[in-house]
Parts: sequence; C-alpha cells; structure tokens
Amino acid sequence: MKNTIKIERAVKNITQEDLAKKIGVSRQTINAMEAGKYVPSTVLALKISKYFNKKVEDIFELENDD
Repeated sequence: MKNTIKIERAVKNITQEDLAKKIGVSRQTINAMEAGKYVPSTVLALKISKYFNKKVEDIFELENDD
C-alpha cells in the first residue's frame, strides 16, 4: 500500500515523532508505514487522515499486489 504520509508531514513541517505522538503510535510505526513495510489498521488510517484533514483515499492507495 502506497501512502503520502511523508509528503503530508513535510507540508505541515512535523517530524515522525510529532505525528506519532499526535495519533498515539511509535515513531517506528510511522517510519514503517512511510517505508511501505507496515499497513495500518482502519482505525489508524482514519486517525492519520483526520489529523491531516484529508480523506483516507487521499493518503493511502492500494497497489496492484495488495
């Protein structure tokens, strides 16, 4: 699953640690999602999209092999 978390963070000028604290996960979780090594739960995806004030589909995109 592709995502634009890193881009959204850059727009808001926040670190992985900042985002992690805001949504209640570890910095390593944010890092793994940005690297495409971790697919978030529905609840986590919704928290991230709410934080960035975007639709889930605007941040997360299924790839052909998902």
